[in-house]
Amino acid sequence: MTEHPEAPLGAPSPMTYPTALGASSPTAITLLGRDLATDVMGEVGFGELAFWLATQRRPAPGEVRVFEAVLAALADHGFTPTAIVTRLTYLSAPDSVQGALAAGLLGGGSRFLGVTEDCGRFLHEVVAAHDPLPCDDAGWDALALETVRARRETRGLIPGLGHHVHKDGDPRTARLFEIAAEEGLFGPHLSLFAAVGRVHPAVLGRTLPLNGAGACGAALADLGLPLELLRGFALLARTAGLIGQLAEELRRPVANEIFLSVDLNNRSVPPEPYADGGTHG
Repeated sequence: MTEHPEAPLGAPSPMTYPTALGASSPTAITLLGRDLATDVMGEVGFGELAFWLATQRRPAPGEVRVFEAVLAALADHGFTPTAIVTRLTYLSAPDSVQGALAAGLLGGGSRFLGVTEDCGRFLHEVVAAHDPLPCDDAGWDALALETVRARRETRGLIPGLGHHVHKDGDPRTARLFEIAAEEGLFGPHLSLFAAVGRVHPAVLGRTLPLNGAGACGAALADLGLPLELLRGFALLARTAGLIGQLAEELRRPVANEIFLSVDLNNRSVPPEPYADGGTHG
């Protein structure tokens, strides 16, 4: 067997790994081609930096405002499953803050938080397939009507439509529409999403609210952010909220009460074996 002696510490590697993100030397740290200490720290806000890191271009002030509005909209929404599991994990393992945060973030899926990505992708598929795009509300309504009808025919859900609490309208949606319009960033994804909100009752036979998570997905898509990362931005926002949940749990703990309310109120039932090929639910 041929032995490969370790290279001396600091010796150049035969391979190079290019990155435009962070890099260090004995005397300096660069980030996005800027000096981290002098050009970034104290000069660039965290929301702006997150956008910049993802796109490798510095966002305009209007883009920062819309992006940070999205982060604020998604940071916390009460005792959702992500918040509850974070608190319960911290109750079980108080020595692992990272575990509690990770548990909450892992709960970001198709029902909570993941709607942001699902809606952005759904809208983008429609927008990318139509050229030219509508230029007025009537045109967007016609496209939205076609889209909702096609979705209904396949019995598919429309991402971003409906909310378990805000039955009469999600306040985050209207505000995000306003901010995007004020900054000249109410693009095709938001236009189509708004049109879906106007026309869907004619197809579905009932009126559902456009939820904030869906509006955030539309806004992020209009900002040109990578569709593959839209859920990542939702998780970035929710990380701040989960830190807040943990901070409140330290001051006003409820996790033990949640645990006991389940543990002390369980009801024993006979086993019900799964049938091969059967459905359960």
